[in-house]
Amino acid sequence: MSDRNLNPRPSQLDKAAFVAAYGEIYEHSPWVAELAWEKGLSATQDTPAGLAEAMGEVLSSAPAERQLEVIRAHPDLAGKAALAGTLTDDSTREQAGAGLDQCSPEELARFERLNEAYKAKFGFPFVMAVKGSDRFAILDAFEVRLENTPAEERRTAVEQINRIALFRLQARAEG
Repeated sequence: MSDRNLNPRPSQLDKAAFVAAYGEIYEHSPWVAELAWEKGLSATQDTPAGLAEAMGEVLSSAPAERQLEVIRAHPDLAGKAALAGTLTDDSTREQAGAGLDQCSPEELARFERLNEAYKAKFGFPFVMAVKGSDRFAILDAFEVRLENTPAEERRTAVEQINRIALFRLQARAEG
């Protein structure tokens, strides 16, 4: 994990510049960055871990409906957006890094079935921080998490989104 400072340094930015620099860390949800900035930033938040903790606290303490908005902003893993090439740059890199762009037709069909079953049960897409994982582990996680209650799964999805944010911030610091 990188302890290097982010550039630009979050604590030195005004709100507009901070949101411009970090607003897309949470998929299509710049309000997370806005609220993190409004709570106040210090030099502690100039590292990936420090900023991830501050932004993660915003999402973790948000009302369930706001959390669900962020969860629903995420694409399906190996889903139609990936196949159509319409993912954000971050999501494209993350899914390719886990080999999701190399699925066989059978694996894609399994992803599609699991995505649909998951959304039917929970009302939002399956979200997983896929860095360091592969498509086989992701498919296994799908099966396990389908057994969760809706409340457990919302909390799990928020935890996974906060991990994704940390990985994105680390990638920027190493950039």
